[in-house]
Amino acid sequence: MNQVIVVGAGNWGRNLVRNFHELNALAGVVELDANLREQVAANYPDVSLYEDYQQALSTDVSALVLATPAPSHYKLAMMALEAGKDVFVEKPMTLRTDEARSLAEYADRESRILMVGHLLLYQPAISWMRDYLATGKAGNVLHVATQRLKLGKVRREENVWWSFAPHDVSVILELLGKPPLQRVAASGHAILQPGIEDNVHVDLVFAGGQTAHVHCSWYWPLLARNTVVIGDKQMLVYDEVLQKITIYDKGIDGDLHNRDNGSEVVEVADSQPLRIECQHFLDCVKSRQRPLSDGWNGVAVVEILEKATEMLNG
Repeated sequence: MNQVIVVGAGNWGRNLVRNFHELNALAGVVELDANLREQVAANYPDVSLYEDYQQALSTDVSALVLATPAPSHYKLAMMALEAGKDVFVEKPMTLRTDEARSLAEYADRESRILMVGHLLLYQPAISWMRDYLATGKAGNVLHVATQRLKLGKVRREENVWWSFAPHDVSVILELLGKPPLQRVAASGHAILQPGIEDNVHVDLVFAGGQTAHVHCSWYWPLLARNTVVIGDKQMLVYDEVLQKITIYDKGIDGDLHNRDNGSEVVEVADSQPLRIECQHFLDCVKSRQRPLSDGWNGVAVVEILEKATEMLNG
């Protein structure tokens, strides 16, 4: 059953187009660029094409998937919600917390599905870590640290914080149990372009004393994507590049003595998180259940992104 129209078939949108088509759920594609429309037409001759967003809003298709530049997210998402559509919007949900909150409130008030593309929450390894921490075997979770580093594609329209960090901030909130944010400290270096940070460090402190650290860079010699969880009984390390989770049964006791009972590597199914994410949106549209990465998850992530930006600019 055709259920969604994807808006934007560029660098990332083409992946959403492909996945929803393979799930037999692609009703149409909106794309302003004539060359990209030709590519979509050649690859998906059975799919309706629109060069105007209003055309998509006027169809009877119930859900829109937004893969457009971040500055357009708020306006396009609100137009879709006001037209009675369910909405999937890529990360970052918006560029301002008040805009994100406005979308989440509207979706709740009008009983619309609003989902944000926080892809890592649909990575089976992250789901496994969340469930493992919930068992209490690792003890109280004290700290989460993430790294997302590579010599990557440098952008002119946003810094590395807004480009990379939404993934890691969403994971941190999930693994810590979504605690309220207390304060943010941030530092960054604009090496290649004035005012656009290429290397950013952010420290987060949450209510209850839990902490987190995020380091992201697209001007780095090594490829590293990992998440470290420090519990008072065990520590977990997820290597996203190798798709490996290691449990370290070690720590430091109250007398400041080290304890090390070895480690264990966990085998986790290497599934396709984007496929899982797209299917989850379709399931939510059908069942009316609240998505894992709902609008309020988007609000919490944008709040941290925005507060860190204020610190960087200060």
